[in-house]
Amino acid sequence: MPTRDQAKTMARRLRSALASRQIDLSHGESLEIVAAALGCRDWNTAAALLDEDRPDRIAFRQAIPILRILDVAKAREFYCGFLGFAVTLEHRHEPALPMYMAVERAGLELHLSEHHGDASPGSTAFVWMAGVRDFHAELIAKTDGYGRPGLERLPWGDQMEVHDPFGNRIRFCQKHG
Repeated sequence: MPTRDQAKTMARRLRSALASRQIDLSHGESLEIVAAALGCRDWNTAAALLDEDRPDRIAFRQAIPILRILDVAKAREFYCGFLGFAVTLEHRHEPALPMYMAVERAGLELHLSEHHGDASPGSTAFVWMAGVRDFHAELIAKTDGYGRPGLERLPWGDQMEVHDPFGNRIRFCQKHG
């Protein structure tokens, strides 16, 4: 079952497709047709069923990669200093125990963990993004010792891969077009 926004998009596309054939429908009429196609008696019934906030609806909101780190200071230097993320969470069960932290930038949240059971060094995270060329230029302009990532044009998008001090790779990719 689509979301309410997806159903509205379907109605707009239907209206546009019919308009190209000189068939004029109001937006309300196209919503009613989509509702019928979804098996509902009218748009109001469909809209209620398609409510994204229903507690019984399966909806994945966000995936947050957990990357293994071995040194908090090095992690801060790389993720905050080089990549420009900000720390949003730090947690230790006790002062001498491993750190678990979260960093965020422009809507991307990453979790970084010193706990050996959370992740393995050498992991790869793939991130869809907008503005990869600007991000690439920002990193290239820095003189930090974390390399100069390239920007590669691939069939699925323009991709830049960075390597953290612990062997983890993050592939930042922007779809073509």
